[in-house]
Amino acid sequence: MGAVAQDKRPRVAVLGSVDYVGDEYLEAVKAELDIEFLSSTSRQELQQELPRSIAQSGPVDALIVVADTPRFAPVNGELLSALAPHCRVIASAWAGYNEFDVSWMTSQGIWFCNTVDAVAEATADLAIFLTLSVVRNTYVAEKRIRAGGWYGGIVPTRDTAGMTLGIVGMGSIGKYLSVKAKTFNMKVKYYNRKRLSEEVEARCQAEYCSSLEELLSQADVVSINCPLTPETRSLISHAEFKLMKDGVFLINTARGPIVDEEALIAALESGKVARAGLDVFNNEPHINDYFKTSDKVVLQPHMGGWTTEAIRRAERECFENVLRWKREGKPVSPVNEV
Repeated sequence: MGAVAQDKRPRVAVLGSVDYVGDEYLEAVKAELDIEFLSSTSRQELQQELPRSIAQSGPVDALIVVADTPRFAPVNGELLSALAPHCRVIASAWAGYNEFDVSWMTSQGIWFCNTVDAVAEATADLAIFLTLSVVRNTYVAEKRIRAGGWYGGIVPTRDTAGMTLGIVGMGSIGKYLSVKAKTFNMKVKYYNRKRLSEEVEARCQAEYCSSLEELLSQADVVSINCPLTPETRSLISHAEFKLMKDGVFLINTARGPIVDEEALIAALESGKVARAGLDVFNNEPHINDYFKTSDKVVLQPHMGGWTTEAIRRAERECFENVLRWKREGKPVSPVNEV
């Protein structure tokens, strides 16, 4: 798809509010893009609003999604059929894109873009927080002191120094995590679909494992940082937990369904997994009651990238994808090829 004529402002629909990108930046963007903010807050509302907006104001060239996607999921042809055949770019403010039907978008000649780096460092920070929390057992200590007690009866915990952090998925988040883990003198190993270059491995000080099984057998802390795809759904289940060291720690800041929750609960109860730090779950926001009540789990409400700086970068990255498409015919960070 070629670049858009410079005298034409593509029509861009924005689903969700843009609260952090900044007025000055947004005004500059409006010089090149004709922006309309959609008001829908549910799948049913959007199925009605999109056709109505197109009938009133003309076809949409690009859709930016900054709203929470679970309420609209699945984001597929049934939901977005009114965009075809004119729309050329759909840009999401989120790194994960399992709610989006990228195959349908490709079939319609639509570039789909996620955010590559916007929320990566913030999510890595939360993974470090969860790692320290589970290794040092801070939840139980805090619970004790809030109940009026002190540390009596709490057994000593471990140092992170010298522990091996096993990263499953070495994308942007995994790379940030590996660098941050070195601050705590952890050894870093990783498993990825493709091995990183020697230069990147050296920068991250990370050692490659040629199989998931190899990584799981060597890690003291296993951190899940890969995207949710059909191939990674229940990637960590009963067989994988059996491969891990006794008393391993598990961190998941990626997507809940990558880890089989029933298998995780069994591993926690048996002691195979000492403690788990979870930012993501199956069936969010409806959390398994076990996680709510267990002292072996540290919980966060899927807020890995939930910082003002990360959201600002994500909003801008969405607009930059559309602007690059307008100027050069291809967005900055497409997931697919059209």
